[in-house]
Amino acid sequence: MSNEIFDYVIIGAGTAGCVVAGRLSENGKYSVCVLEAGPRDRNPFIHIPAGVLYTLQNPAINWMYKGVGSPGLAGRAINHARGKTLGGSGSINGHIYNRGQRADFDRWAQMGNKGWSYKDILPYFKKSENKVGSSGDEGYHGHDGPFTITDIDEPDPLCDAFIAGAESLGIPRNPDYNGQSQEGIAYAQRSVYRGRRVSPARAFLYPAMKRGNTRVITGAHVQRIEIADGRATSVCYKIGDQNAPQQEITAKREIVLCAGAIGSPHILQLSGIGDEEHLRSIGIPVVHHAPGVGQNFRDHYAVRSVVKIQNSATVNERARGLPLMREIGRYALTRKGILALTPTLVYCFWKSEPGPGNGDIQLTFTPASYPDGIQSGVHRFPGATVACWQQRPDSAGYVRTISNNSFVQPEIQANFLAEPKDQRTLLAAMKLSRQILYSEPFKPFVSDEIWPGSDKRSDSELLEHAQRTGNTAYHPIGTCRMGNADNKDCVVDEQLRVHGIQGLRVADASIMPMMPSANVNASTMMIAEKAADMIMARST
Repeated sequence: MSNEIFDYVIIGAGTAGCVVAGRLSENGKYSVCVLEAGPRDRNPFIHIPAGVLYTLQNPAINWMYKGVGSPGLAGRAINHARGKTLGGSGSINGHIYNRGQRADFDRWAQMGNKGWSYKDILPYFKKSENKVGSSGDEGYHGHDGPFTITDIDEPDPLCDAFIAGAESLGIPRNPDYNGQSQEGIAYAQRSVYRGRRVSPARAFLYPAMKRGNTRVITGAHVQRIEIADGRATSVCYKIGDQNAPQQEITAKREIVLCAGAIGSPHILQLSGIGDEEHLRSIGIPVVHHAPGVGQNFRDHYAVRSVVKIQNSATVNERARGLPLMREIGRYALTRKGILALTPTLVYCFWKSEPGPGNGDIQLTFTPASYPDGIQSGVHRFPGATVACWQQRPDSAGYVRTISNNSFVQPEIQANFLAEPKDQRTLLAAMKLSRQILYSEPFKPFVSDEIWPGSDKRSDSELLEHAQRTGNTAYHPIGTCRMGNADNKDCVVDEQLRVHGIQGLRVADASIMPMMPSANVNASTMMIAEKAADMIMARST
């Protein structure tokens, strides 16, 4: 069994792992090894923005985790797409850049996590970012970072009508929801530049690889983290299948776990860090009793409204036949057209109830529609879609290792819509979606309502539709929760060090104590930026 030695070993080359590797390698003083279970990011659909329709269904670059039935969905199971390639989910996601509300991060700090208030973390958002374009509140954006964010540069008449419809209901236009205030509606900010995806791998990891002090090993399936005398010392992995010989990488300084909200708790449990009773029941020797590992799983549950469109063209007609051939030619020549579009174009943030307080619902609009609501092909008729979800769900599930064989996927219970409050908030979002679609500015474009259907009017009918057709918004968090050691539900401290274990940190979306009011890729980059600074402060 080979055993190489590096200063830092990073598990996972997803968004967080790419950022951490990029930052730890910058000064050239330290050697860094990144272990990634997936392949290199050579699949062309990764880099074409519209290619997300294919990456979400491709097991070669997507873990395609299976979930178990949620009681709140009448037992229906939801599967979970997670990136399995350099860049991780940042290489297969919908490109949206969305940070969340100031109050989200202030709440993290109020929960006992010193240094995680909005004032503390805003510099890390700005550090990653290279904001291109005119929209943007002064002081809230970076312009020198490696991760380029742009505004949508091809306005669409249906999008304009949807925005006008929201404004007619009193929702203000807000061109910078990542600025001073999130509330309002606008075209989305996105990680697309000159018609190509800006992935964490291309922004952070590839520059690190060129420095000569960073090695990336793809196809490396981690078996466990070795722990001796309370300190994480090395990582055991296999290249290929479970019959491959085991190899080992030793970390002189630290191991940084960046495998995401599903992968990180799974690896900790395989390493003997988790609930001792459960670990013993599946034959894993207990290293440290940490019952919070895998708990607090939260995700956004999205429900879609679909309408058939009249009096305007949609993406549906442009995405097949001869029009598609023209779009391919246009993209090849100009990097514009539907292949350069993100899956959603307009973002709306609002409240489920009138009055003071922060918004709690999110809507997205796209001038396209998909059979069964899954972005894997378009309807043959002109269509448009509104997706909506509750921003900060109370319902929480778990990720649980079910075997001491690392190649067996863990059990994932998302527990969607378990809490009555989540159901009420989602119903309010669905009703707002319909209000905008039938507002005076947008109503002339609607010829028929496909989902939920114009006959579905009562709360019980709408909730049944939500339970039957909704899906994950692909924003899992929380399974290695950050917090004080005296709280047994917490896994890492405010420095992201695993409680009870030296030389081991977790730095990814799994450490989020509560869900931010946003897609989570931007916040994951922020976490990784801050983690790298904390690590380097201990290494100078």
